[in-house]
Amino acid sequence: MKLKLWIQAFRLRTLPLSLSSIALGCFIAFYDGAFNWKVCVLASLTTLFLQILSNLANDYGDSKYGVDNIQRKGPERAVQSGVITPIKMKRVVILFMVLSLVSGLWLIYEGTKGIPMTTGLIFVALGLGAIVAAVKYTIGKHPYGYSGFGDLFVFLFFGLTGVIGTYYLNTHILKWELLLPASAMGFLSAGVLNLNNMRDRENDQISGKHTLVVKMGIEKAKWYHLFLLLSSIITGLTYMLINYHSPFQMLFLLTIPMLWINVAVVFKNTIPEELDPYLKKLAIASLLFSLSFGIGLVI
Repeated sequence: MKLKLWIQAFRLRTLPLSLSSIALGCFIAFYDGAFNWKVCVLASLTTLFLQILSNLANDYGDSKYGVDNIQRKGPERAVQSGVITPIKMKRVVILFMVLSLVSGLWLIYEGTKGIPMTTGLIFVALGLGAIVAAVKYTIGKHPYGYSGFGDLFVFLFFGLTGVIGTYYLNTHILKWELLLPASAMGFLSAGVLNLNNMRDRENDQISGKHTLVVKMGIEKAKWYHLFLLLSSIITGLTYMLINYHSPFQMLFLLTIPMLWINVAVVFKNTIPEELDPYLKKLAIASLLFSLSFGIGLVI
């Protein structure tokens, strides 16, 4: 029973999104002829640990600051409901900090063999930054998730760092055009967060959690959502046109209907809690975008 409670607290429906950028970075590296399976496995493991860490820290932090309460529209949280105590949650947060650190260091060791130590140290700094960012989203004196910077975090770490970092650890080279698919995944990740914040906007505003949605208002947030999902298609398409060699590269465009349905639902929505099922759907659409993008590139 306790294991089931912890699995629920991990919020498994968010995990496909975290794997999307890693998968895409590995696909592009494979296409460029420099695939390292150890790097891809360890990068996947590390990002899963970081995502779970972020989810648990969010559960703990929102409960501590009173954001998780009976007015919240989303699924009931573990600490909020009392099924897991704050002390136990804090201990498991620390456990996943350690797991993320160990897995991340192993990843850096495998991915930086044969290159200058200074590059490895840069990745260590990035890894530590990712761990701190996952925790500081809702924990600490000045959690940045309460100040509207959550979107920037997911764009940087689940987009740029995830794709470009994974690609570099496979290939040991960088290309400017990697910013395009990396940005595509960053936009999709920010879209999931934006959808989450639109669902929770009323309670967040009352509780003093000033997300970007709360700051800009619901109408602008809807247009922002359209911008994010449309930008993911545009940046992905631009990369494929620059590196065009086969019509199969347009396979990822098959995800457009899923993204369009998501946008349409957002614009029609008047009841925040009705957005909740579309969080999982957008996370799955993002993973399908990544997989079809990568498969289309390599076949």
